[in-house]
Amino acid sequence: MDLELKQKQFNAAMERYSTTSGYRLFGKLVATLNVSLQLYLLMLLPGVSIGAGWQMVAFFAAFILADFVNGVVHMIMDNNDSYESIAGPLIASFHLHHRTPMYRENPLHIVYFNESGAKVWLVPYLFAVLLLVTLSEPHPVLIHLLVYLGILSSVAEVSHYLCHTSTSRLAGFLGRIGLLLGKRHHARHHAADNNNYAFLNGCSDPLINLIARSFFTGYKKNTDLHYARYEGAGTKNR
Repeated sequence: MDLELKQKQFNAAMERYSTTSGYRLFGKLVATLNVSLQLYLLMLLPGVSIGAGWQMVAFFAAFILADFVNGVVHMIMDNNDSYESIAGPLIASFHLHHRTPMYRENPLHIVYFNESGAKVWLVPYLFAVLLLVTLSEPHPVLIHLLVYLGILSSVAEVSHYLCHTSTSRLAGFLGRIGLLLGKRHHARHHAADNNNYAFLNGCSDPLINLIARSFFTGYKKNTDLHYARYEGAGTKNR
């Protein structure tokens, strides 16, 4: 589609985002629902005993899945240009994280809450897990895996925040050993094109990069060009 038209659609979407308070209130609602559901599901886990060994298995599997799932969502969003849809202002606002990759510094619990407000897909996921747990009897290990996946999806946002803003030696060390997102690893997402979308620790990026090359041409050649003529404010949390 014509680049000039896409730039106009982007600017119009950001105008709607800036002038319609409902979009920001929606973000707060999404954050509240996500965090509340995560806490409630976490409170259910002590009643579902699986032992220390299976706890580690469930957490490790959830960690890898969370890195992959959130990376795939990031990939789809980075390449989404549906600015005229009802979600268009949220999509346009999301794209500005490439123009302004630095966050405003906040305590980590505030980052956790605020960034959970961008994870619209996580609300139906957590509700589905809640229904599964309350209306059926899934395997206890599966319950733990699904709950951990929901929580680690928000932890991924904190990992991404630390990668961009933290000068902490501990955060840097955890990034270098692969428990959090490494600065050097994630820098390739911003410096190159169509790669390294994962942001919990990036372990699933080799697979996601293969998927990205199969379905997308890259954000630098497309959506990154759409905000070139935008001169308004960035997103609220950055």
